[in-house]
Amino acid sequence: MLLDLKDIFVSDGACKDVSYTLSMSDVEVSGERPFSSPVQIQAHVENKAGMVTLTIDADFVYQTACDRCLVPIERRFDYHFSHKIIENLEEDFNDDYIEAPDLALDLDELISSDILLELPSKFLCREDCQGLCQKCGHNLNLGDCSCDKREVDPRLEALKELLK
Repeated sequence: MLLDLKDIFVSDGACKDVSYTLSMSDVEVSGERPFSSPVQIQAHVENKAGMVTLTIDADFVYQTACDRCLVPIERRFDYHFSHKIIENLEEDFNDDYIEAPDLALDLDELISSDILLELPSKFLCREDCQGLCQKCGHNLNLGDCSCDKREVDPRLEALKELLK
């Protein structure tokens, strides 16, 4: 969605509210497409004393597999983002401001980037997830497996022979 900011930049105190849904179903994260339903967006842009501020609320459901046990999980996220918007940056690169040189802003691109940067790096089905057995692949959250848990370092096998 292209947000026209001409009216906002021109008059002090001007504001605009935008509500829409953003489809991120084509976005791939770690080889899967976790955004099965659209992201609900509530955006508010306001000019206060010449400073244009954009606040965004993004609500969505994220579906993925647990990073330890591979069980499918679904999490609801409600993120809040805030950006200061200026017409032209004086420096080549500045993270504090979003540049809108033609007084228009691509909200879809900005919100997609915000969401992807804010997502956790690891998703777990529960905080104390035990994961999978390294030998047989059994989900250890469902109980222990019958694998021998004693692991002997192959470099120490020669010492084991000396103890016999």
